Amino acid sequence: MATNQSITSTPVIVWFRKDLRLADHQALWAACNSGQPVIVLYIREPAESGNGALGAAQGWWLHHSLAALAKTLARHGCALLLRSGDARVILDELIAQSGADAVYWNRRYDPRGIKVDSDIKAALAARNIKVRSFPGQLLHEPSRLKTGAGTPYKVYTPFWRSLEASGEPETPLEAPEAIVSPERTFESETLDDWGLLPTTPNWARQFVDVWCPGEAAALEKLEDFVSGRLAGYKVARDKPGTDGTSAMSPHLAMGEITPAQIWHATKGLQNVPPEDVITFRKELAWRDFSYHLLFHHPEMASLNIVRKYDAFPWEVDDAAFQLWTKGKTGYPIVDAGMRQLWTYGTMHNRVRMIVASFLIKDLLIDWRKGEAWFRDTLVDADPASNAASWQWVAGSGADASPFFRIFNPVLQGEKFDADGTHVRLYVPEIATLPDKYIHRPFEAPATVLEQAGIKLGEIYPKPIVDHKQARNRALAALRSLDDN
Repeated sequence: MATNQSITSTPVIVWFRKDLRLADHQALWAACNSGQPVIVLYIREPAESGNGALGAAQGWWLHHSLAALAKTLARHGCALLLRSGDARVILDELIAQSGADAVYWNRRYDPRGIKVDSDIKAALAARNIKVRSFPGQLLHEPSRLKTGAGTPYKVYTPFWRSLEASGEPETPLEAPEAIVSPERTFESETLDDWGLLPTTPNWARQFVDVWCPGEAAALEKLEDFVSGRLAGYKVARDKPGTDGTSAMSPHLAMGEITPAQIWHATKGLQNVPPEDVITFRKELAWRDFSYHLLFHHPEMASLNIVRKYDAFPWEVDDAAFQLWTKGKTGYPIVDAGMRQLWTYGTMHNRVRMIVASFLIKDLLIDWRKGEAWFRDTLVDADPASNAASWQWVAGSGADASPFFRIFNPVLQGEKFDADGTHVRLYVPEIATLPDKYIHRPFEAPATVLEQAGIKLGEIYPKPIVDHKQARNRALAALRSLDDN
């Protein structure tokens, strides 16, 4: 993309948020073509704003993503300005310091973000400061798609059909060739000042084994996936012991890449079966659907969409919750998922559903506790997808899985991790068990356990609940709702 040379000394501020990239960045593109110098700003807003890193794991990602962005900007002749505090105050200060007459940003769609942006836009407009906002974080604006009756969608499949029929996303923009900076510099904080990286203990020390934050890494990962693993994705994505997913979600969560870039990368592929492309695109569309739900149900992270579940008789069992978080439930596929989460800040999508079902239905613990734990421990934490997915498992969301569909963690493990590859990787203390018992060590004969060097209750825990009894308890709790 060519850019105009600066013809005025009055700068425009581009406020970066969860869009830490240069390519397909409409706000940056518009600023570079405005004929004005560009100030690139990132604000670390207060935690209660909900607009920065959603948890500690994503804070680790944010640190490295901002570092990568700063290096990329430097190669384009521009500095990344870092400041922390209330966004309105920070913008007012920078406008006063720089004389900027315009602020550009890409829209965000979480409720708090919408409110912050609306208030700032009104305040700046009242002072004759131009504000321009742009799309780009989703395939479509969350308010755009409506049913034939003009109402928001509540069911995913017709939403997908509507999205698919609405046309291709706009062709992604290239990164600017250069960014004209103001002649003067402005005071900036440093990333180290923000303390986003854990130190004592460094619980994220193994994140670097699987993750490389930043726009360049996101584009490279996309190219690798499309040229290789996309073929066969429809089947492989459900196998946690196989490298069958795109692993693009944390890059999307921090806006290092756009869904439009990903969508267009899957066009016109000659060696990929269409069903694999469609299945993958539906995952992108689920993210859009989640934001569609969040836009129309802004309290989705804390309130049931199906309000009858407000009366659900949840158990308060902190001991069981702690065992679940530590991967010590006695059910190997659940424990493998929770340990993968703690080790690498991620969890295979199929296993996410299994561990969520176990917390909600086997332990009868409120889905909101699980959603909060995922927010803090996932590098791809997302305010819409997290809440929508947890409510889907709980049966309380839009187009949710019925509550009475209760995953059997043993059968789920045997179906999707038949040879125990995933379990053996993250639950090594039972790795020597034969495949027959890898998902049900509590049923292994004493001779098999002895030969494997396993003492249940010592080397590996016994199940903290009996699944059959837990299932009956969950169904009874469900019936109590219907009886009221």
